[in-house]
Amino acid sequence: MTRFGIVVTLAALAAAPLAAQEPASWGLGEELVFHTFSIAAVDRATGESGVAVTTRVACVGNGVPWVRVGVGAVATQASTRTEYGEELLDMLEEGLTPQEALDRATAADEGRDRRQVGVVSLDGSAAQHTGTGPGDWAGHRSGPNYAAQGNVLVGPEVVDAVAESFESTEGSGMHLADRLIEALTAGQMAGGDRRVGRLQSAAVVVADPREGMSRRADGQTVHINVCEHPTPVAELRRIYDTVSGTLGHRELSQPSGNDVWQVKLIMHALGYYRADQETLERGFDASFFNDEIAESVDNFRIVQGLSHSGSGGTPPGFVDAKLVGLMWSELEASGKADELRATIRELTRVRR
Repeated sequence: MTRFGIVVTLAALAAAPLAAQEPASWGLGEELVFHTFSIAAVDRATGESGVAVTTRVACVGNGVPWVRVGVGAVATQASTRTEYGEELLDMLEEGLTPQEALDRATAADEGRDRRQVGVVSLDGSAAQHTGTGPGDWAGHRSGPNYAAQGNVLVGPEVVDAVAESFESTEGSGMHLADRLIEALTAGQMAGGDRRVGRLQSAAVVVADPREGMSRRADGQTVHINVCEHPTPVAELRRIYDTVSGTLGHRELSQPSGNDVWQVKLIMHALGYYRADQETLERGFDASFFNDEIAESVDNFRIVQGLSHSGSGGTPPGFVDAKLVGLMWSELEASGKADELRATIRELTRVRR
């Protein structure tokens, strides 16, 4: 192919519409089908509104959950009519109750028997619709501040578990996203979607109207879309706990060991660690990665033109393979590499 032909081909590809994080199997113009279980809910104390959902179809977060800050939440599933999201939220914003909005929307929809929808307004009232088309088991349950619904499930125990989990955390002070993930986990533990051998996904979306809670104009504070994962609900929990910095999401410890002593020896040889001492004595704290060696490493990183703890997020004293390579390059340049290699070889001898 000529260079001109390559340019034309690339230009044509660039001009073609690309679907963001959407499975190729969906196909343009085809109706989305999300047999699934979900919970749409609000927290009247904070004004948050949110949806959590999981299914054995990829990218459920692209179609089922809809929220609007200060208005409410919608879950549209089974033969998913995504237009319900904005339409129902518009009607809630106009002052209709969830039941009035849902009645109006389904009355105008010839495909309503294939749909399953849950809608909750900010005042805590809810409405639901499960047509005759969604596969067994299909049903729904609602209560103050939430609507839980599902289809193609192992049984009603799934929706019951979702509902009871959410009710149990009312007034607990937990954030709405945390409560929604907890409820989804309870449904999954109760058996969840009865299908096996299919791609799985999960999502949680929350909007918060309180000032300073969101950086976005639409008020979204949480939008986690696990498009495909072997255990997507557990992955939702892992991501949420990690991003929120919840204690327990990682192991915490002070690094210690033979490799720490090696870093200290190298930083000393290069003049960054206890440069006033001619030799380092291996005392009781020699293997602990403390603030003193972390500062020395940071100073070395600065000189090397690398990110560091004072330049935007790199952990203090960060040592990775790249930095180790730079350490040895500097030792080579200073003529100290051979002597230090001999010392370190002795330190790292296996004596088991």
